[in-house]
Amino acid sequence: MRLVYLNGEFVPESEAKISVFDRGFLYGDGIFETIRAYNGRLFRLGRHMERLRRSAELIALSLTHGPRYFAAIAEETLEVNRLINATVRLSVSRGRGAPGLSPAKCGRPTVVCSAREVQEGLKAKQEAGVGAVLVNTRRTPRECLDSRAKTFNFLNNIMARIEADTAGAFEGIMLNGAGQVTEGTVSNVFFCRAGALCTPSVETGILPGIARETVLEIASNMGVEKVEGYFTAEDLSCAGEIFLTNSNWEVMPVVLLDGRAVGAGAPGAITARLARGYRSLVDE
Repeated sequence: MRLVYLNGEFVPESEAKISVFDRGFLYGDGIFETIRAYNGRLFRLGRHMERLRRSAELIALSLTHGPRYFAAIAEETLEVNRLINATVRLSVSRGRGAPGLSPAKCGRPTVVCSAREVQEGLKAKQEAGVGAVLVNTRRTPRECLDSRAKTFNFLNNIMARIEADTAGAFEGIMLNGAGQVTEGTVSNVFFCRAGALCTPSVETGILPGIARETVLEIASNMGVEKVEGYFTAEDLSCAGEIFLTNSNWEVMPVVLLDGRAVGAGAPGAITARLARGYRSLVDE
């Protein structure tokens, strides 16, 4: 029986309920983190907690406790469910408030934390590579909602996900209003060009992921040239290697883009090096 942390106690998953007037349910007013656990330890937990704090600040959500408190919840959720290799999701909504959009009269935030086993078949996909498509749905501009905040507001990504599902693709990649490559529905995007590792700048409107940050760190340690910039769909289509990152997928090679082979149609050399580097860091 899986247990879920809900506002100070662990309850069976079937009993984990929130108010229908919770602002997370009504308006998508909340923040979250998804954290990967390996051998019972949460990877880069401190960085995830720092991003949770930053997300709260960016949407003016007052947290009742500091990062250590939320880190302890994530660790205990993993422990009580007796999971070793898993994914933990920590969610914080603004809680229940008075009718209307103003959060002025909200009570305490609603805190939920759950854990689940790692997705089956992930290793096989990492070894063989996956297909992705460029979708028509555009990324929400930073001017509308600061993309550095990891919030419940995912309808933009959901619409892009529907396009990817319709095309039979593993992931959908979005452009912004200027036609620049941004990110996937739940991932950051990398590609290789002339030996350099390229990834869209934060200024394009991406959510800078912890796995993205980790890959950039590994690339620096390996002496791989990095370019964070502004890229078009054509830049991506001409790339010799493409891969995606998030905390669950780690380094996920893309071998098909819009139905056409990327490079040799198999994970490339730089992608493989970075994937090995990621795993080595995890092992450490």
